[in-house]
Amino acid sequence: MKRSAAMAVGLALGSGCALTKRGRKMPEERPNLLFVFPDEMRQQAMGFLGQDPVITPNLDRFAAESRFVLNASSNYPVCSPYRAMLLTGKYPHANGVIGNCTPESHRFGIELREDETCLPDVLKSAGYDCGYIGKWHLDSARPPNIPDDGPEWWDCFIPKNRRHGFAFWHAYNCFDDHLNPHYWTTDAGLNGKIHPRKWSPEHETDVAIDFIRNRGGKGRPFALFVSHNPPHMPFHMVPEKYVRMYGDAGPEDLLVRPNADRSLKAAREGVRNYFAMITGVDDNFGRVLKCLKDEGLEDDTIVVFTSDHGEMMGSNGLMHKQQPYEESFLVPFLVRWPGRIKAGKDDLHLSVPDLMPTLLGLLGVTRGIPGDIQGTDRSPILLGRGGERPEFAAYYGMPEDAPHLGRRGLRTARYTFVMGRQKDGRRKAVLYDNEADPYQMANVAEANPRVVEDLTGKLAGWLKKTHDPFGLS
Repeated sequence: MKRSAAMAVGLALGSGCALTKRGRKMPEERPNLLFVFPDEMRQQAMGFLGQDPVITPNLDRFAAESRFVLNASSNYPVCSPYRAMLLTGKYPHANGVIGNCTPESHRFGIELREDETCLPDVLKSAGYDCGYIGKWHLDSARPPNIPDDGPEWWDCFIPKNRRHGFAFWHAYNCFDDHLNPHYWTTDAGLNGKIHPRKWSPEHETDVAIDFIRNRGGKGRPFALFVSHNPPHMPFHMVPEKYVRMYGDAGPEDLLVRPNADRSLKAAREGVRNYFAMITGVDDNFGRVLKCLKDEGLEDDTIVVFTSDHGEMMGSNGLMHKQQPYEESFLVPFLVRWPGRIKAGKDDLHLSVPDLMPTLLGLLGVTRGIPGDIQGTDRSPILLGRGGERPEFAAYYGMPEDAPHLGRRGLRTARYTFVMGRQKDGRRKAVLYDNEADPYQMANVAEANPRVVEDLTGKLAGWLKKTHDPFGLS
């Protein structure tokens, strides 16, 4: 979409400047943004929470300096839907990404639309130098964007016209060989991908550090998004040094959640490596935090650590994602801005479409935001100024060929409620009392008809408000 030169000029950096610790000039009221989001990392897998026995010393220290949003949700806990919600500020049925972007799903139009005005488009118009590193997964692997050496899983080249304001590019669409990743750089052509021969989070952190050193404090603020694929499966693709940190711990030592099925082969074989991957991500997150400090940019940079969705890892007898259970639905969300965002915990229900307007609110960007976004700016709450707190976060799951079917639900302070609709019109309600049953082991819908009725009404109102084709009328 065309953006006027007048808007770009009007939003450029402001007249005043402040000095960083190293004497670099930074525009006033225009902090940098570093947004780090590994794939498939559940909220419970952070050491400071004392839930999973995972080693995360850097996240533990970072949490002590940050605002931790306890109820940060992955509303549709799948890779592509999360990423589309993050960038567009819209729910899946509104932005069209109702499932993972694949060559097969493209026939249903499941791909980030080129004419969407996305978060980095707005930031670019506001004078930000925007960069993206790592996994994209918002395009479909199809001609003409498949290189001569052929498709590799769901991977493909992303042309510049589909990068939505990201001027710096070191990314791929979707490729799960973590120990032998490849990337297309900013000016690379279709057949110009590189193979760094490093574990992907380590290489991506190298690139992020180089970006920060070369752009931080040089007249324009930056917004850098770092999307690590690990701890996404396959779980064995992790450097041995991180696995060794868990010593001789076995599945019985690591699958400690009361709802974990310790007989599930995939969980028994995967959990040690899954936690090792998270430790590796933590190690590299510590490296990039150190770079910000060394460059004198720590106080001028908003840092967010989150994830696109969680991982069941045997809980309730399940693996992976796409579930309304806490292990799939809740994600880490830690945000640090020294002197501006008070460290501590917050029980805010933070949904993925809220992230676009919230980040823009924190950065002081108020113009150029599309009028059709569905998320809400929660930055006043994070900044301690108060504001309306939502009663719930919505849950989504829908077939690629039938967005009016599938599942919709709500997660409130107490309950997780999900309504399923099948092709024959039948409905099934699921209700978990997360206070009495925090591991969601008993469906109590039949025993609580009044609660089901109340939450059905709230869900129906939400669906109507957001123009969801699911409906409950």
